[in-house]
Amino acid sequence: MKNTRNLILVAMFAALTAIGAFIKVPIPYVPFTLQYLFCALAGIILGSRLGALSQIVYVAIGLCGVPVFTEGGGISYIFKPTFGYLIGFIVAAYVIGKIRENVVELTFLKTIFTLLLGLFFIYLFGVVYLYISYNLYLGKNISFYFAFFYGFVVCIAGDLILTIFAAYISMKLIPVLKKSGYIE
Repeated sequence: MKNTRNLILVAMFAALTAIGAFIKVPIPYVPFTLQYLFCALAGIILGSRLGALSQIVYVAIGLCGVPVFTEGGGISYIFKPTFGYLIGFIVAAYVIGKIRENVVELTFLKTIFTLLLGLFFIYLFGVVYLYISYNLYLGKNISFYFAFFYGFVVCIAGDLILTIFAAYISMKLIPVLKKSGYIE
């Protein structure tokens, strides 16, 4: 029963992340989406192992050709400049979940700091991959400042709002899900 519940939760958060890819605000180079919201909620609600697994499932489905990413899908998506953010989702969900597992009492501020640490890894992988992809195989020489500006500075305000929203939602959801026996 527990394994079935975990499989359903992992699949649900993979699907929510896919849906989040299609709720987007087009800005240059890196569109603003709701993927981070569902990645963060996966980590904070499911924990490190299952949260990361939900994001691995999401990325694997996209790489198999199902168009669940912001700009489609398929194995060639690894050559998109924004693929690093997808790698960051996996790491972020794991980090967020790991911190939550080790925090005795989860408060609103602790949740925000936990989510911000996960967001750090999304941007770390995203900006570095953006820089490398443009310079190595897209043949466009860009500075690291350019990648940092368009991959972080332009996007961070929306993700900070999502961080506060995700912290608020998780503070409401976690006690209910624990009481209902859906999470530990």
